[in-house]
Parts: sequence; C-alpha cells; structure tokens
Amino acid sequence: ALLLGTLHKGNQHYSELKRKCLEDKKLFEDPEFPVTNASLFYKKPPPGRVEWKRPREITGEPHLFVDGISSDDLNQGALGNCWFVAACSCLALKPDLWHKVIPHWKEQEWDSKQPDNYAGIFHFRFWVFGEWLDVVVDDRLPTINDELIYCHSKANNEFWSALLEKAYAKLSGCYESLDGGNTGDAVVDFSGAVAEAINLEAEAFYKDENKMSSLFEDLLRVYDRGGIISCSIKASPTEREARMACGLMKGHAYSVTAVKKVRLGHGLVAYFQNETIPLIRMRNPWGKVEWNGPWSDSSAEWEKVGSKERGNLGITVKDDGEFWMAFTDWCKYFTEADVCRLINTSLLSTEKTWHEVVHFGSWTKDTDPLKNRSGGCMNHKQTFLQNPQYLFDVTKEIDEVLISLQQKDMKIHKSIGQGENLTIGFAIFKVELNRKYRMHDLITQTNVQTSTYINSRTVFMRVKLPKGRYVIIPTTFQPQILGDFMLRLYSGEDSGCRELTGDKPSVRCWTVFTGYPQVVTQLYIHGAEGLENQDSTGGADPYVIVSCEGSSIRSTVKADTLEPVFDTRAIFYRKKPTKPITVEVWNSNAVKDQFMGQVVLTGSAKDSTNPQRLNLRKSGRAMADEMPGSITLRIVTTTELTGM
Repeated sequence: ALLLGTLHKGNQHYSELKRKCLEDKKLFEDPEFPVTNASLFYKKPPPGRVEWKRPREITGEPHLFVDGISSDDLNQGALGNCWFVAACSCLALKPDLWHKVIPHWKEQEWDSKQPDNYAGIFHFRFWVFGEWLDVVVDDRLPTINDELIYCHSKANNEFWSALLEKAYAKLSGCYESLDGGNTGDAVVDFSGAVAEAINLEAEAFYKDENKMSSLFEDLLRVYDRGGIISCSIKASPTEREARMACGLMKGHAYSVTAVKKVRLGHGLVAYFQNETIPLIRMRNPWGKVEWNGPWSDSSAEWEKVGSKERGNLGITVKDDGEFWMAFTDWCKYFTEADVCRLINTSLLSTEKTWHEVVHFGSWTKDTDPLKNRSGGCMNHKQTFLQNPQYLFDVTKEIDEVLISLQQKDMKIHKSIGQGENLTIGFAIFKVELNRKYRMHDLITQTNVQTSTYINSRTVFMRVKLPKGRYVIIPTTFQPQILGDFMLRLYSGEDSGCRELTGDKPSVRCWTVFTGYPQVVTQLYIHGAEGLENQDSTGGADPYVIVSCEGSSIRSTVKADTLEPVFDTRAIFYRKKPTKPITVEVWNSNAVKDQFMGQVVLTGSAKDSTNPQRLNLRKSGRAMADEMPGSITLRIVTTTELTGM
C-alpha cells in the first residue's frame, strides 16, 4: 500500500531529532504537540488533574514491549475510543503490519545497558490518504493520580499502545478527537487496506443459510490472507456501552482475532467424520466482559470438541475479554462489521493478484458547467455529469472489480466544529466501447451499479462486470460541496483506468487539413432476432461490427444463439456527416467468419431517436436484398459535440 513514499509530519525527522537530543543530553520535548490542554481536548476536559509524565516517572523499568506484542496487551482508558483500541488489537496480530506502523522498534526500545542512548523520542507511521506519514512524539504521557488516562497495556511497564495512541492523537489534532470513530478507518491508517462496511442487520444473514455461508467463506479468506475484521452493535446515545444479557456491549467495537471452522468430535472419529462448525473469535477492548452464550469460554458446547483441538484453539476459562461464538450468533447479534482487505498486487504470488489503479481528485466549483466538478448525486440530473469521471475496461468475459472511494479524514477539524465526513458515493455506467471523452448526456447509457451514499470516510463496492467499457462517477450527495477524494480500483486484469478530462476532440494545427468533427453520433445496439446460420441448422455465435469513417468497434461474441443480446454502444465524432454508419452481424467461425447481414444508417441529426427494429440486408451491390433476421438499435446524432 506504499504509493508515494514516506512523508514526515511537520517535517520532523526522527533520526535527526534524536541525534540532536543525544548531543545536547536532553530528552525530547515535541513543540508540535506540547503538554498543554490543547493537546488533550477542545471541549471536554479529562476527569481530574492531569500530569504529563515520562514512562520512567511511572515505573522503574519501562519497555516498549513486555514479552512481545499481543492483542491481549491493551485496555481502553477514559476515552470513547474503543474503535481505536480494537484496531490496535487487530494490528498486534499482524507482524507484517505493526513492523510498518512501529518502525525500528528494537532501536526505539529502552536499553538498560545503554541508558544514555535514550532521548525520550519515538516515531510511528500511518497510511494517510495514499502515503505513509511518519509521526514523531515525545514520551510525556497524560496521567491522573500517577495512572495513564487513556489507552494502556495490562503490564504497567509496557508503553507501545500509549505511545502509538499519542502519535495518532497528534495526527488527529488532540486526544479528544479520538472520542468516537470507526475501527475500519484506523485499520486502514495502520495498513493501507481497503475497507468494506457490512450492514449485518439490514442483510439479515442469519435468516439465509446460503448468504451466511457465503459471508463466512469470504471472511475466512480475508482473515487467512492477512485482512482485519472488526464489528459492533449499534446503540442509541443512551445505550452506548450498555451490557446486554448475553454479555455483549452495545455501541462498542470488537476486534475479530480468528475466523475458523472448528472440527467436532474426539480422536480419530473427528478426522473420519470431518464435521466442522464455523466459529469466530473476538476481543473486547476493555479486556473483560465477554459473550456468555453458546461456545463461550465455559459453555458445554466445547465438550463436542477434542482436547487437542481445544488446545490448538487456546480454550481456557478466563475473563480476558477474548471469546468464541458461533458464526450464526455473530450474524444475529452484531449489526455492523468492518472488513479490511489487504489487496495482493504482487506479481510474484501464488494467491490471487489484483491490478491496482489509484487516482486522487477533488470536487471543485466553477461557474462554467464544463469546468465545474461538484455536481452532486444522480438526484441532480442537470449537474450530475459535471462530476469527475473515470473510465476503465473489463477485458475478461466477467471480472470482479473492487472500488474504494475515500475522502480525507475529518477528525482534525473536530475542534472547530467541522469534523463530520461528507456524504459521498459513486455510480458506474456501461458506456460506448470507443468512448474517450467525458459523458454529457445519459440518454443511451446504462447505470449498472450505484453505491450507497453515506457520511463515512470510505465507500466500498465489490461487483462482477461483463466485458466492456465503464465510467465511474464519484460524487458528493449534494451539489456544490467541495472536498478531496482518493479512488482505488482493483481488477483481475489491467483495466487501464484513467480520468476523462476532455469534453470533445481537440483542435490541432493539422485540423485545417484533416477536418474537424461536425456532428457526434451515439449508437446503441440492443440485439438481433431471427438470424439464420447458413452453414448449419443449429445456432450461431454472432457478434456485431459498427463502422464509421474508417474506424470501427466490435462486440463480444454471443455463443450458440440466433437471438443475441449485444448490449453494445459506440460513439463517433464525424467529420463527414453524409457518410453512412454500417452495422454488420457476423457469425464467429474457427475457419472463416460468416456474414449474417447488415444495416446502413444515415445518422442524420433529423432522424428519429426512438428505438428501431431494422431488417438485415446483404452487402455490396445486393444490399437492397433482405437477409433473415432483424436488429434492434437506437441512434442519436447532434451537432453539439458536448451533447453526448
């Protein structure tokens, strides 16, 4: 997920600052995040008199890690940031990730043998809007009555979580800016992953065995491939962190620490029967208060599992905040989940690899409709197409495409009352196979998918698309709303995703000799009926070729049918409007393709724009003669080159 290298917040370079501190024999004091109330809060002060203390003032033998790093290390403090603590728990399970977030950790660790090499400075890295950002902090931590106020480890001499939280608070403006947030967002900041929000309540997976099984298999793949999953139960303001009878907490973020099919039975019988049950393991950031239903630590269900399997799963009866539950119950009780996928883009991999394209853009205002880029969603038909547009191709017969639209994090603006995310989303249109200019009219385009519109930092979609050319239009919900965004697209084959910036063909120095388009014609070929395979009594494998002024497009082949649905579009900027457009139908053949008929269109701006069914005719001198079958199409021509 490293796109543009590592930047340094405030131009603070850890190695340079540490060297200067050691030379001056002084502990680092961060001027960018001073030990003042402004670093703590903007509205709600902590519950007591705060003293900023260095770890050596809290304990005699401080360490970054005690007995390694673990998801069991963390406890939430006096801040509503269980979402951040849950993300840290997930991070602790992924060595490849936390080594990026906590770089050079051995060098940052306290060294009792060389105490003079300690300078009270640490640094952490976060993935911020497509770039890794290095954030430096000093080790002065806020305490009340000699105890850390916020996130802390179970071991009172372990400080990685408290220091990581301080760096994240600095990135977000102050500690209070972390009060309320989204676990998926924090995970993305730790990894550069692609976040997908799943509404478990709306989808009601537990009521549909097939849907639930498909979801489990997907989460199992995500987890096995290094992804990170978290979940929560929605709550009203008065229900936040209220304990349910089953032991779960409302409005509380849980980190998923395992997804597994657990084998039932004992001894060899278990292996021969090969009976499994889907289970999921979670951790409460409080470090206590667990699920008490089926498959909880002390439930009788574990008697169905062999002792060896229980040992492998680490099943013990202890209130440490970590517990198992049946996947059915997980789908039933939890209402929201954040699934963060680490997308594999490596060419040297045995796993599925993805082609990645990243674009940075902005919603901007302009009085000129052709330059305005803040048109709002499809509800605003007059301005919708004024938004940024991105074209991509699906080159396989069917390809799965992942799309992530992310806006800049707004937490840093909470202190001035502007910390709310914009409501954003996007629409996908299937367009002409040869389109290379911006869309200006939706008359013959097809909206194949529209995302949800929500005021979250990221909107994500997984969709399977047939071969063809498509345009993504990312938008705010309302027009005239300004903001920046990052669009990421992943596909099985190279999509050639690029922004459409031109509105029509450019005038060049040689245009005076070659001519300039006089009209633009948009053609939609729906399908054909009544075709006849002259070489066989069976079906055919038809396709269409649309030709105009020396250029042409070809549809995909429709296998074994005499009534194909082509769903094919073409657009032509015509320099010679009197020259006709030809639509030919061919039968694909291993030896030689067979001509099945054609129609010739004048493409005049005066012609009807309604759908037409036209009989196929022969070519050449016999073109007046009909052939079996007809073709259904729609053609629109205009002299306004920005009319399509």
